[in-house]
Amino acid sequence: MKILVLNSGSSSIKYQLFNMEEEIVLAKGIVERIGIADSFLEQENNAGEELRWEEDIADHSKGISLVIKALQDDDKGVLRDMDEISAIGHRVVHGGEKFADSVKIDADVIAQIEEVSDLAPLHNPPNLAGIKECQKLLPDKPQVAVFDTAFHQTMPAAAYIYALPYEYYEKYGIRRYGFHGTSHKFVARRAAELLPKEKEESKIITCHLGNGASVAAVDGGKSVDTSMGLTPLEGLVMGTRCGDIDPAIVPFLQKREGLSPEEIDNVMNKESGLLGISGVSNDSRDISEAVEDGNERAKLAEDVFQYRVKKYIGAYAAAMGGLDAIVFTAGIGENASEIRAGILSELEFLGFELDEEENNKRGEELEISTSDSEVKVFVIPTNEELVIAKDTAAIVAEL
Repeated sequence: MKILVLNSGSSSIKYQLFNMEEEIVLAKGIVERIGIADSFLEQENNAGEELRWEEDIADHSKGISLVIKALQDDDKGVLRDMDEISAIGHRVVHGGEKFADSVKIDADVIAQIEEVSDLAPLHNPPNLAGIKECQKLLPDKPQVAVFDTAFHQTMPAAAYIYALPYEYYEKYGIRRYGFHGTSHKFVARRAAELLPKEKEESKIITCHLGNGASVAAVDGGKSVDTSMGLTPLEGLVMGTRCGDIDPAIVPFLQKREGLSPEEIDNVMNKESGLLGISGVSNDSRDISEAVEDGNERAKLAEDVFQYRVKKYIGAYAAAMGGLDAIVFTAGIGENASEIRAGILSELEFLGFELDEEENNKRGEELEISTSDSEVKVFVIPTNEELVIAKDTAAIVAEL
């Protein structure tokens, strides 16, 4: 069975084609700058052959048409025709309370995704655009929606309800939803396989640390709390997002700076975080280089980031009443050994000792705690696309 996985953004389409019998990637690529000058498609197949097409890509329809064309390219493609594909899996950022699992897409599912799109206005509309274009171009192919929020729908009410008038939850669905669910799900399940106990008994904290970052408490294989909230803005300090702040700061800055709601939202989402504190960059690699050069604000940004993750780990260990493993994943989590060490410093009381030699490795699955540690610390590369492909294959197999 071959599954095409699509992640449609506002100006991009990321894609991977999987052979599910062996769970290998046959091809992966990206369509960039949709509706913008200098748009292009890049693709690499499993033989390492690359192709790049530069042409005008006005909309998602043209973008997906190019994906189909690239996969069937006579020279560097991997398909004879699209009949080889069994189904298409789509990443959808926000499913609200409607979806606790991945689902086959139909008219009702599309309507429900549209209904919660005001909770993710930057993400759900392009996700839907990708779905609708695939329905037009590949109408005979089953399509599946896999939601970033679904894994966290097991949170208890005490973890997801905000202390606002309850009517706002009833009227508008204002509550904690959480994101990065496919990533947290993937690495938590892999960590459970590495532990000497059943998944149903495991207590795992997963740290998805990249330009966007979140922490989840996974008890018995189920998410019971997570740092992101109604939107991906809450929680950790991120590349350009502020994370947790006193909400009174919002009207204070609006009044003092004369900012509109849209402008203050832009400040918190695109001008804050590591970039806002350091004044250098939103990229942790640039921050680390600046720290080495003696930049004090860069050092402060790095310290704040590590401190915030450390706090969440401690809080979630308390929330679960114990801990078996901590997992690091995503760009920073998988590669930044010094940041991992900084986060774990002074958390040794939880029951682990850091193996510094193992921690200095990067980009591979590792246990970075010593072999005699009671609590295990892992680095597990995430694979959100494989989760989408597996969910899609499972749903299609039951049709």
